[in-house]
Amino acid sequence: MGSRHAEAMTHVWPAYGLTVLDGDRTPLDLETLFGREAPRVLEIGFGMGDATAEMAAADPGRDYLAVEVHTPGIGNLLALVGERGLTNVRVAHGDAMELVHRIPESSLDAVHVFFPDPWPKARHHKRRLIQPANVALLRDRLRAGGLLHCATDWAHYAESMAETLEADPGLVAAPDDEARRPETKFERRGVASGREIFDLMFRRGYP
Repeated sequence: MGSRHAEAMTHVWPAYGLTVLDGDRTPLDLETLFGREAPRVLEIGFGMGDATAEMAAADPGRDYLAVEVHTPGIGNLLALVGERGLTNVRVAHGDAMELVHRIPESSLDAVHVFFPDPWPKARHHKRRLIQPANVALLRDRLRAGGLLHCATDWAHYAESMAETLEADPGLVAAPDDEARRPETKFERRGVASGREIFDLMFRRGYP
């Protein structure tokens, strides 16, 4: 990491960072974590964090819990949090689904999965994030009416995502006009390579 990221890890991480430990199932107290009661968004795999910081800055009434495994991205988002004074962001370092296990059910307003690793080779498809067991966990963390918003620039992954999301008994498709989000670095890269962008949005159904 550069000095900017290292400084953020030193000065911002203690107040805004969260380490995700494998196998830890201790329930996460989101109200204590953010210091208030508010609608909450889980950002899975935020890359360098620019889009997350932009959304949080434009949406101060909601809290953003952002999780990533790559240290440079952690450092960059923490730097953005510090530079912009974003008090509604918490940055988690570790495996996203391990974190999901700690989040109480029906506690999230939205879950964002923007441009996850497509694992394009068939033998690696089992590593994809959007698969039935993971979707069931994510859905249970959403409140009734909460939004699961996925995006990808890989057509075959989009087809697989759609099949998995449509098959989940607790999710219902949301209108396309709800696809509001900042452009990400991975999206720009996909567009530059001539790939189509797919947004898939589903809401948790009401009992």
